[in-house]
Amino acid sequence: MARRALKLASLVAATSGIYLYGNKFLDPNDFGVVRVGRAIATTAVITYDYLTSLRSVPYGSEEYDFLKSQVHLRSAERLRELCCANRGTFIKVGQHLGALDYLLPEEYTRTLKVLHSQAPQSTRQEIEQVIREELGKEIEELFVSFEDTPLGAASLAQVHKAVLRDGRTVAVKIQHPKVQAQSSKDILLMEVLLLVVKQIFPDFEFMWLVEEAKKNLPLELDFLNEGRNAEKVAHMLKNFDFLKVPRIYWELSTRRVLLMEFMEGGQVNDRAYMEKNGINVNEISRNLGKLYSEMIFVNGFVHCDPHPGNVLVKKCPVSGKAHIILLDHGLYQVLSESFRMDYCRLWQALIKADMKRMQKYSRRLGAGDLYPLFACMLTARSWESVNRGIDRSPVSASEDVEIRSNAAAYLPQITQLLNNVPRQMLLLLKTNDLLRGIESALHTRASATSFLNMSRCCIRAVSTYQRSRSHSLYRRAQITLAEALSLWQINLYELFLWLKGSQLGNWVIALLSRMHHST
Repeated sequence: MARRALKLASLVAATSGIYLYGNKFLDPNDFGVVRVGRAIATTAVITYDYLTSLRSVPYGSEEYDFLKSQVHLRSAERLRELCCANRGTFIKVGQHLGALDYLLPEEYTRTLKVLHSQAPQSTRQEIEQVIREELGKEIEELFVSFEDTPLGAASLAQVHKAVLRDGRTVAVKIQHPKVQAQSSKDILLMEVLLLVVKQIFPDFEFMWLVEEAKKNLPLELDFLNEGRNAEKVAHMLKNFDFLKVPRIYWELSTRRVLLMEFMEGGQVNDRAYMEKNGINVNEISRNLGKLYSEMIFVNGFVHCDPHPGNVLVKKCPVSGKAHIILLDHGLYQVLSESFRMDYCRLWQALIKADMKRMQKYSRRLGAGDLYPLFACMLTARSWESVNRGIDRSPVSASEDVEIRSNAAAYLPQITQLLNNVPRQMLLLLKTNDLLRGIESALHTRASATSFLNMSRCCIRAVSTYQRSRSHSLYRRAQITLAEALSLWQINLYELFLWLKGSQLGNWVIALLSRMHHST
């Protein structure tokens, strides 16, 4: 057994060496021997576990399912330990995997979610070094005070509270010193290891994860790009008075240091905080849904990292209104117009339970014959609920268990689907899962109001697109009238739902019932 594990480790190491040696743009000596060895050893042990643990057990039996769950759990724990040890890019990718609820077996998502709270912290000396290199001054020259303990630490950076010489309280985001140099090498190492695993398990299709990391990590490591994104989304959503985006202080910002307005609040999934501070949980959930529907369907510019640490809530002491504070603008997805229109029409079909149009637009988005699985992944609902109408009934505990079980059972099909859909879809799926996690924590998941807000945005987006393509004044007027009528119908239905759930509505229904009986 040990001999076979050693052979597998040797195979991985040899393949990695050949691949790296053949890459003329990269010096293999730039890799830390310990980091590479740790990654190879972990990959070999996980692979060997899957190869041997299930070999003599009948497929589909209760014992097989139990053992498979144990292998998933052991492998997830080993992967988590690897991410914590290698830090940086490994933690970032591990966090991404942990956010893929309903796409990966629960053992993986549950185990890897803790990486959000186990990110590394740079030392004071390392922070001073980065600020000195980027801003050319010492911390004491720039700030009256600078808190040593970070407000939060993530895979790529950490944030400190400080006070500038002019008295402004700011949040200082500082990149971990070694991340920039290690990121490209870490991604290359992951690519090699995944290619080897795919040779052993042909159904293993996770190269999309490496491709996404290749594309997104350089953007996330450029803090000037993050600042521009913050200003763009603040302007884009300026009509939402409940949204707050920290102001960027450009004079003290670089690619590795970002100074912004200091804002604080409770995490968006902290129901106890909201109840303690008199914040309406349903209103927060509803407004968060409005924000993301507007970003996805109307603007096609989407904040793709809405985990609870990046979305805060706070009650304004003056107005009494609850504000949503959106942080960490490093990762945005720009949706092409054709993709956005197909995605709008797909969601309209899902909400209306229009199976014919649902199949049509799922296929146009790359799902092919796996369109039923695609619909379930998008909605996190069972196929039965999708057919019945996802707005007809909330998610039950049994349905939730069924979906999670199917994620493990259909893993090969899910990975195939993720390889086939447009790259734009991958971050949207991650964003959907993060938002569902927030809704689940707040116990507001799958409310009818959230689907109504989505419908409004889809109608507005499609109508705007149709008007832009029409050269006839009469046709544009028709589109505008149809849009107004559809929005009016949604408003009327929303009023009906409000009356149905309110005390006034109960009185009206009771009165009408008495009048009916009396006649």
